Amino acid sequence: MRLHVTHETRYDYTPPVETAQHLAHLRPLVTPSQRLVSHRLRITPEPAQRSESPDLYGNTRAFFALESTHDELVVTAESVVETSVPRLAPSVARELPWEAVRERFRYRKGFSFDAASDFGFPSPYVPLHDNFAAYARASFAPGRPTFDVAMDLTLRMHRDFLYDAESTEINTPAVEALAQRKGVCQDFAHIMIACFRTMGLPARYVSGYLLTQPPLGQPRLIGADASHAWVQVYLPGVVGPGDWADFDPTNGRQPGEDYVTLALGRDYSDVSPMRGVLHGGARHTLHVGVTVQPAEELLTASSQSQSQSQSSS
Repeated sequence: MRLHVTHETRYDYTPPVETAQHLAHLRPLVTPSQRLVSHRLRITPEPAQRSESPDLYGNTRAFFALESTHDELVVTAESVVETSVPRLAPSVARELPWEAVRERFRYRKGFSFDAASDFGFPSPYVPLHDNFAAYARASFAPGRPTFDVAMDLTLRMHRDFLYDAESTEINTPAVEALAQRKGVCQDFAHIMIACFRTMGLPARYVSGYLLTQPPLGQPRLIGADASHAWVQVYLPGVVGPGDWADFDPTNGRQPGEDYVTLALGRDYSDVSPMRGVLHGGARHTLHVGVTVQPAEELLTASSQSQSQSQSSS
């Protein structure tokens, strides 16, 4: 599937900002199930400095600096990606019980290091807490394979939690969202990751986008979508490295070709789309608009627009 993604972030500042430095994670990843066809990042006003570099987890981050006074900032990322259904590597030990996977990540002198270990520790938005273990245990039945554990937890969370955009904020602790059984995709991803880490297994945060379908007979609303977040759980190999499997507790399913992977990290703090340091601009308003649509839909709309323009002239 070829998807066209537009992600626009707009800040309006009062009073104006004098200088600013920003980091953005807005370039989709290249993965075995995703090819980046094109990417363009437009920034207004034009920055005095800009550059791109990989971060610790292989994501591309854009740095830019604004050195003149400005009362607004508009950052628009436009990407075209080709996606396919994610497939696990053939070497993955799919039937390995979760207890055996946990044992592989217990430290033992002389044992080889697995890079997935980095995602087994607590992080800023994902602490270890007994409440996560208490919720997780119903899915972590003795001897159950890790993949089946993750799928069961995904479905349970989809049933047990209410999506409510007004119930949490970016800094709401995951343990609080767990207690109230409601939140948004970011909260659900953090909770699921915390469940796995508290039980001794690695899991990581995925930011990205999901193709949504407009109501029957209605046009797709430009800018009406939002960023999405889900989880990857590590499945070790029979011998050697394993692979990461995707799970979306918000929608109770595994991501498919209708998902676009943007960035990977320990939690939201590693992959927030925009962050910055400002001098001035004590108050601001933020507007984010995301549109995900099949590329052929965009081409059809463009052709129709051109035809109408030619007819009018």
